[in-house]
Amino acid sequence: MSEIGFALTGSFCTFERAIEQMKILRTAGHNVTPIMSFHAYNLDTKFGKAADFNKKIEDVCQNNIIHTIQNAEPIGPQKMFDILIIEPCSGNTLAKLAAGIVDTPVLMAAKSHLRNARPLLLGVSTNDALGNSAKNIGFLMNIKNIYFIPLGQDDIYRKPRSIVADFKLTEAAFHAALNGVQLQPIIKSY
Repeated sequence: MSEIGFALTGSFCTFERAIEQMKILRTAGHNVTPIMSFHAYNLDTKFGKAADFNKKIEDVCQNNIIHTIQNAEPIGPQKMFDILIIEPCSGNTLAKLAAGIVDTPVLMAAKSHLRNARPLLLGVSTNDALGNSAKNIGFLMNIKNIYFIPLGQDDIYRKPRSIVADFKLTEAAFHAALNGVQLQPIIKSY
C-alpha cells in the first residue's frame, strides 16, 4: 500500500475522470489524500458545483482535502507521500511548476514533496499544450523525479493544440514512477 497525494487543478472538464482514478487507487488498497488548487476547490463551473465535487472527492478518498498553502507545506518535511499525482495538471500549473512559482496548495505540495526526491506524476490537461505550454512540458520532462502520464491530442480538429493525459493509464504510470521509470510511450494517439 502506498501513500498517495492526488492533486487537482483547474481543468474542470476532467474532474470526473480524475475522481475515477482516485477510486481505482483506493480500491487497490492505497491511501489517497486529495489536494486542490484554490480555483479547483472554490469555483463553480458549467461542469459542476465546487461543493459537490469536494464532497465526492472526500467521500472517495476518505480523507479531507488539503486546500490551503499552510496545510500543503508539511507534505515534504513530514514525508507524507510516496508519490504525488497532479491530475488534471493545467497549463497554468505547468507554467508555474516550471518557473518555480509556489502560490497555490498544489504547487506548494509539489515543491514540498520534491524536496525528498520522491516522484511527481503529472496528468496534463490543457488546451494550449502544443502552444505556449509546450515549452513547459518539455522543460519538466527533463527534471529528475518528474514523470508524465502518457498524453495525446484529444480533439485534433476543433482543438489542435489541446492535449490530455490518458487518465486510464494513471495506475500503470504510478507504478512505473515509483520505480523511477517513465511509462512509455509518452505520446500516444487516441
